Amino acid sequence: MKHWKKLSHSEQDKIITSALQKNINYQDFIPLGIPVSKLDPYVFSEQASFLKDAPLLRTYIQNPNHIGCHTLGESEPFFAGTQQLEREVIELLSVDVFNAEDGSCDGYIATGGTEANIQAAWIYRNYFMQEFDASLQEIALLSSADTHYSVYKAANLLSIRSISVDVDNTTRCIVPHLLNDDIIQAKGEGIKYFIVIANLATTMFGSVDDPNLYAELLERNGVQYKIHIDGAFGGFIYPISNPDNNCNFSNKAVSSITLDAHKMLQAPYGTGILIIRKGLMQFACTKEAKYVNGMDTTLSGSRSGANAVAVWMILFTYGPHGWFEKINKLLYRTQWLCSQLDSKNITYFRHPNMNIISISANYISSALASKYGLVPDTHTERTHWYKIVVMDHVEIDYLQKFIKELP
Repeated sequence: MKHWKKLSHSEQDKIITSALQKNINYQDFIPLGIPVSKLDPYVFSEQASFLKDAPLLRTYIQNPNHIGCHTLGESEPFFAGTQQLEREVIELLSVDVFNAEDGSCDGYIATGGTEANIQAAWIYRNYFMQEFDASLQEIALLSSADTHYSVYKAANLLSIRSISVDVDNTTRCIVPHLLNDDIIQAKGEGIKYFIVIANLATTMFGSVDDPNLYAELLERNGVQYKIHIDGAFGGFIYPISNPDNNCNFSNKAVSSITLDAHKMLQAPYGTGILIIRKGLMQFACTKEAKYVNGMDTTLSGSRSGANAVAVWMILFTYGPHGWFEKINKLLYRTQWLCSQLDSKNITYFRHPNMNIISISANYISSALASKYGLVPDTHTERTHWYKIVVMDHVEIDYLQKFIKELP
């Protein structure tokens, strides 16, 4: 690990305090031109005693605005200290988790995985339009039938076509010949440029797509493409549970990755992450944002710097070894539940490196699903699957109670 290590609370406090001191201080300097301030002091007191030992809460009160992408060119100087912590998060994740070369990626803390996925699709749509003079009718989003709904949001917002590839009902893997047929059909209908959203892992099943399958068939068919990995759920677990994978930047076919820190990392909600290879983020630059130092290349624009500090704190609290232990604890619980389901001959799907188990609805009554908070694959049609996500709060004692109520 080049950047990821474990830091004590006092070490973190010192670094964050130093970063906040490099941000604007409204007592020492009264900026007349920026529409931003610390949180309202009449509502959020800075004098509360507990703030002394709570650097994240101090960050929220100081209210840093991280507008723009801080790995790319200049940024607003008023919040330089906490922007640096965001840059450290992006570099740590790109290099130590996703095998990128030092300094080879841009990225930012988004409002969630949905924004990060849309941001990637927006960048690639513009890339094809600017570099290849592509029309909207010649660009398509390509993903599996199990993909997250944010892909369909992206297609709608960007006015491009969405193509959904069928998966095998048993393995949840993309069916190669059906993917090839979809590509051929799309080509015949005028599609020349493909934006691929490959899952790491799917929200309902925890299944993982093979980006090399997409790359192989797209190249065989002689079309241009960019591959984005949607690791909103699996991005903080799969690289740990299966380090020899191809869903990272050591794979030349992969151009960008989404993460969701408010899932496995348990950061505050509204904390997604986009990491993308250098040279691509600029295709989302809004040149009209001339009053923003360094322009703005992000979908969200203004965003809380406190969320970046939260991610930084979590990563450096655990360190790589502590995170490894946490993930393996969850995987142990997941495997325990699978063994119990096997003993009852209950049909389920589980990717061996993930902590999601989807159980056939044939074994789950609606009352049981409601009692244990199981999530169905659909709320509008007949339910086929209910999923369990093994997180910190899902302990074996509670799982055992659930098992006893199964038929």
